[in-house]
Amino acid sequence: MITEYDNEPIPGLPGLLPKDERILWQGSPDWRVLARTAFHTRLTAGYFAVLALAALASGGTLGAAATVGVGLVGVALLHVLAWASARATIYTLTNRRIVFRIGIALPKCINLPLGVIGAVDATVRSDGSGDLPLHVAGAQRIGYAGLWPHARPWHLAVPQPMLRAIPDAERVGALIARTCLAANPDGAIAPLETPGAAPAYGQAVAA
Repeated sequence: MITEYDNEPIPGLPGLLPKDERILWQGSPDWRVLARTAFHTRLTAGYFAVLALAALASGGTLGAAATVGVGLVGVALLHVLAWASARATIYTLTNRRIVFRIGIALPKCINLPLGVIGAVDATVRSDGSGDLPLHVAGAQRIGYAGLWPHARPWHLAVPQPMLRAIPDAERVGALIARTCLAANPDGAIAPLETPGAAPAYGQAVAA
């Protein structure tokens, strides 16, 4: 099947790179982590489990079985969506920009020049995966709905693009922070203190 992505001159990028630009890193979300953290499969499974137990407690064996069946279908669909989202996503870091190639039904590429990235945060989980939100400086605005699930949760008024469910997030976050710092030499880097801690990679901040 021919899709927009079949015509990409470089996977994940909308066109060929200029001679002075080079790719430093490319990656995609781990779909299993994406399913848990963005599509909330565990929370959904727990919700249906509670409903099924409540039905059993009231003597509704048939209702409990139906609830379990609906829950299994729902969780399976969420896993499929997470897999499709991860498969359609490529994050690209170059020496000049970060590119989000995202979207299942409506594919798009979002270009973020390093100069507009005010700071890079990181949340790293115990398995090494993590999320890397980007603070976009200036007047540029990207809609939350158009970004999701590649957006920092609950930041609706001023959406923050986020590289989500990235394996080896600490290393990737450090690379992005150093690359942004090279483009914004007046910034500084705050090292990640503890895996699983609150956002910690800062800060390639333009003066």
